[in-house]
Amino acid sequence: METLHFEFLATEPPVKKALVGCVGSGDLEILMEPGEAGKTTIQVVTSVDGSVARWKNLFERIFTAQIPPAVNIDIHDFGATPGVVRLRLEQALEEIAHD
Repeated sequence: METLHFEFLATEPPVKKALVGCVGSGDLEILMEPGEAGKTTIQVVTSVDGSVARWKNLFERIFTAQIPPAVNIDIHDFGATPGVVRLRLEQALEEIAHD
């Protein structure tokens, strides 16, 4: 098991929080909560050791294309593919954006 930490520039925090996915074979769980204005923090707990470059590249692609809301993101991974990670992140971001 490995715990990774990342930080990105952000806008203002949302009002809502979100929980999407479930930890299981080939999937992951994402908890997204309002954070500190101007900053998005991400903590990944993964069962795949040595995957920091994969996570870093994925988050940079997502969070430099558009500036996210200020959130704290906790990810519990059980070997999810980058496509599943992106899908779950997009689901959580959509959930916090809508009433």
